[in-house]
Amino acid sequence: MMGTVTMYSTTWCGYCRRLKGQMDREGILYTEINIEHDPESAAFVEKVNNGNQLVPTVLFPDGSALPNPSLAQVKEKLTV
Repeated sequence: MMGTVTMYSTTWCGYCRRLKGQMDREGILYTEINIEHDPESAAFVEKVNNGNQLVPTVLFPDGSALPNPSLAQVKEKLTV
């Protein structure tokens, strides 16, 4: 499955590592942004998550974002 998403993550996040591995296996392309090193991205994550820095947060091509999505949710959003 092809699709490009942006994943906002941190180095210590186990959920981020899990989702990256799953998307790698499925061939889903993504750009990863570490919010610990990018204050603007951290602010974006807070904005779309009601003030919380929830990671992973995935931004989709349609402009929508999901916090800690499952692989099934990512695939569904990319096929809609």
